[in-house]
Amino acid sequence: MKITVVGAGAVGATVADNIARKELCEELVLLDIKEGLAEGKALDMTQTAALLGFDTRITGSTNDYSKTAGSSVVVITSGIPRKPGMTREELLAPMPISLKALHRISCNILLMPSL
Repeated sequence: MKITVVGAGAVGATVADNIARKELCEELVLLDIKEGLAEGKALDMTQTAALLGFDTRITGSTNDYSKTAGSSVVVITSGIPRKPGMTREELLAPMPISLKALHRISCNILLMPSL
């Protein structure tokens, strides 16, 4: 199985790390808009694999939605950092992940048969 995590910030990286450590999939894709962030986090996680005893293949990508192809699960954690005094509703206003990005991801998701 393949899982994609969109957003390589604190929450996304933590989610991806736990998915990899628990071997919930054979392949994990970490996707972010910030150049090099997802690639760096993926490399960090991969380098801990031998020490922590997991063999999940981890790939980081900057805006390359083709890497999400065949994902059975997509976890979206992207967002902006919360500033002092900011409400949770205000976090939604700038909507960091665009509808265009969601469309690119959804076009690559593997359609799973009903259970």
